Amino acid sequence: MPRLLVCDGQSVYRIGLRSLIKAEMPSAEVIEASNPSEALAQIRAGAFDLVLVGTDRSGLEQFDYLKAAREASPSTRFAIVSASDARADILATLAAGFHGFISKSQSDTEILAAATNILAGRIYVPASFAKIDNGDALCGRFDEEVLPALTTKADVLKLTKRQREVLSLLAKGLSNKEISRALAIAEATTKIHMAALLRALAVRNRTEAAYKAANFINSTEPDSVSARHRTS
Repeated sequence: MPRLLVCDGQSVYRIGLRSLIKAEMPSAEVIEASNPSEALAQIRAGAFDLVLVGTDRSGLEQFDYLKAAREASPSTRFAIVSASDARADILATLAAGFHGFISKSQSDTEILAAATNILAGRIYVPASFAKIDNGDALCGRFDEEVLPALTTKADVLKLTKRQREVLSLLAKGLSNKEISRALAIAEATTKIHMAALLRALAVRNRTEAAYKAANFINSTEPDSVSARHRTS
């Protein structure tokens, strides 16, 4: 039985979202919270499978809350439910560690599908995100987005498990489509992870990223040095 927490300052939307989820998932336990502080207290009192954090703005003010909430419940998945659907907000939300970005303008069916996907362990973004993407290069608008600056090996090691998987496949020279197929995720999701990786590696294109990723992975393998000596 999944346990969900719906946090939103607008009682009408909060109650509506709770009712929508209960109608689709009758066995689910859905708890309400009117603000992040109340939600954090609920999370500390008992574990949730999914926390939906509503916001009328970009959601950036929720990032400090997310850090505390994840420390309280590392296995819980978190998603922003935002009135915004701006590309920069979506990227910044996922780069901060949220597992999904849901737009309040999406249909009931889409919102339910989003919750189901996130509960299943996937990263979710609205379908409209893929439609405004400008291709595989990822060296145009992606580089202009506001993402956390990750430039050291220590920062790279803080990437999510999925981002490290993408990094490993990138080092092998796989395309976004091939990475998506290998990890069984949407290509749009792969591009989101790739955007964070390009910033983490401080590069502007896939060629530089693949080269740096390969060097990073080799340098962090315990046996890489001894292996080079054995083959030299």
